[in-house]
Amino acid sequence: MWAWVERDIQEIIVMTSKQSVQSATSSATAVIPNPPTIKDSPAVERALNRSKLYLLISWSLLYPEDEEFLDYLQCGEFVEDGRAALDALQAALDGQGGDRAKQKIASLKKQLEHVEKLVASECVNWQLSDLQAEHRRVFSNVITLDCPPYETLFGNDHVFAQSHVMGDIAGFYKAFGVELSKDIHERLDHLSVEFEFMHFLAYKESYSRCHDGADKTQIVVDAQKKFVKNHIGRWVPLFCRMLTKKADSGLFKVVADMTADWMEFETAFLGVTPQPYTETDYRPATFNSPEGQTYECGAQDQGNELSMLLNEVGAQSFMDVKDKDKDKEEGGPVGTA
Repeated sequence: MWAWVERDIQEIIVMTSKQSVQSATSSATAVIPNPPTIKDSPAVERALNRSKLYLLISWSLLYPEDEEFLDYLQCGEFVEDGRAALDALQAALDGQGGDRAKQKIASLKKQLEHVEKLVASECVNWQLSDLQAEHRRVFSNVITLDCPPYETLFGNDHVFAQSHVMGDIAGFYKAFGVELSKDIHERLDHLSVEFEFMHFLAYKESYSRCHDGADKTQIVVDAQKKFVKNHIGRWVPLFCRMLTKKADSGLFKVVADMTADWMEFETAFLGVTPQPYTETDYRPATFNSPEGQTYECGAQDQGNELSMLLNEVGAQSFMDVKDKDKDKEEGGPVGTA
């Protein structure tokens, strides 16, 4: 999905949603030649396996353009990789996130059991057209207002409010040097895109813990907290409830439940408390970009100043600018392994 341009890794990681999690992991591993002993620390394991789980959920919500995701489901690797990531995360949790995090890992394992049973009973004989039809049934061919997978349709009943949120999202992406692949025909605020961004940040954290100092690691940790607290932690819980109702049964009903459990795990693990939207906050307006507005430099009502959004996510040191006055979140992981 992403063309990843890393300013401090000296390599370009190119990731598309058509790659399997295994190939994605191998390409990511290739940028860490001869990693030091710290790679075995629980903090690195937590970051790596959170990264994998974000990617699994991200991929499961995209419209299937080809048979690769269906093959991944039918051969059992989706469940196998998910279980391996959850087992490793659980073993390395070390009390992070408390009892709530432990409970959510147990719930996620049960959701994978549901996926396994569903694949064995229904999806085993599916063709690509069946998976595409199921996706269209739930999400429609156009933006469905029953469960739209777009952040700016939640809590923003005016196009200018939507522009502000879209600009803030774009500011996060730009601050960390990522941009949408031209092969992906989705908006910046699509759930799969936002989850893959979190996949990227969690992987970057694991890399930073092995190769960078504590200051750079803390920047990446803080960015994850901010993005969960201010973005996905606010709208995804309501979206999951809407998706559960719309899907009613089948694959995307299970994916909705899995996504909801994952968001609860993440808020506990990161120690953040988002203000989630409720049903009364859902007043969608059709998104139209006001004439002349773009989303490349940050929130429009803040003067299109990228530096403001760099300040917001604490990414200045990636631009060789001293990090000042970073917002400190209480609880959650810290930037030392």
